[in-house]
Amino acid sequence: MNFFQSFKLAIQSIMKSKVRAFLTMLGIIIGVGAVTVIVGMGNGMENYISSSFESMGTNLITVNIQGRGTSRSVDVDDMYALVKDNLDVLAYVSPTVSVSATVKIGSEEPDSTTVTGVGEDYGAIKRYSISNGRFLQYIDILRRQYVCVVGSYIASNYYSGNAIGQTLKINGNAFTIVGVLNEEDDSTSGSTDDAIYIPYSNAAKMSWAGTISNYSFSGADEENIDGAVTLIENSLYKVYESEDYYTVTSMTSMLDNMTSIINIVVMVLGAIAAISLVVGGIGIMNIMLVSVTERTREIGIRKSLGAKQKDIMQQFVIEAATTSALGGISGIGVGYLLSSIASKVITTLMSTEISVSPSIGAVLGAFSVSVAIGIIFGYLPARKAARLNPIDALRYD
Repeated sequence: MNFFQSFKLAIQSIMKSKVRAFLTMLGIIIGVGAVTVIVGMGNGMENYISSSFESMGTNLITVNIQGRGTSRSVDVDDMYALVKDNLDVLAYVSPTVSVSATVKIGSEEPDSTTVTGVGEDYGAIKRYSISNGRFLQYIDILRRQYVCVVGSYIASNYYSGNAIGQTLKINGNAFTIVGVLNEEDDSTSGSTDDAIYIPYSNAAKMSWAGTISNYSFSGADEENIDGAVTLIENSLYKVYESEDYYTVTSMTSMLDNMTSIINIVVMVLGAIAAISLVVGGIGIMNIMLVSVTERTREIGIRKSLGAKQKDIMQQFVIEAATTSALGGISGIGVGYLLSSIASKVITTLMSTEISVSPSIGAVLGAFSVSVAIGIIFGYLPARKAARLNPIDALRYD
């Protein structure tokens, strides 16, 4: 008996007991469907995080300096000189100073608005685009001019879209709005849309420390960010002679770390979901053992007509594998259906477009595992059927 004959007999056997076959496949369907959805969610989260980091700039490098007293220190001029001397590796640098400030716009005092002191290249580093006016300029920093750039939420909510030339107060100081950023996301607050950017020279004067310890760099080449990080670290090490007094972090390394975490979580959840496949395999083995018992007389007749042990074993192994494969195909269909539903639910509930997209590799892997489980768990019943004594089998009632 060849493979196609055995496959045809397997389909006929499954069609004779549709309900029993479905219940046998159920564990495989659930397992493959769950693995498909979990991998799809992992891919969706990874794509979402990657796109978010790309919008901020994967060539962004942040530096935080804790310092080591007045004898060993770096200042703004040192950082600008580092970029100027290494333009093949670094493109821009901007000091960043977070200001704990009271903002007053007209008679209102928004409590979620952030105030940050930055340099003239900060917009280029963060890839911000201007909808009206201009970004901060070198002359603004040099003269400590009381000018600022605001997010789209502030411009639309407090100035009805006509913010250029208007003023707002930060810690009692009146700042003139010279630029408005394009909208970055759909949220109304808590983002760059609800932010104010002022010259870092003014921000340093407002902050209680009065010093600048944070910098944002932009690498000249996204393919050589590691080289840019190494350059900055070596430069700081020469000053502080220890890695304990500064931190250099790149968006690329953060993205890699987050991707690794997501992959680990997906693997763990996928492994848990794969337990259903094992349960499904046990169900297949149980039903196949029942099938061998039910078809004992049939096996005896086939053996008496010249069927060999390998023919009987092949028939039952292929039947188990076919049952498992059909369950795997159904599970893939269920997985894609649930992935589509999950994408819509996540978009609706979280207002975030995360596409649950299963990868072809994961789907094929889950299907292959389901077939393998059918073969493995179908082997014992097939072996039992193949070893039946034809005389005893013919006497079985």
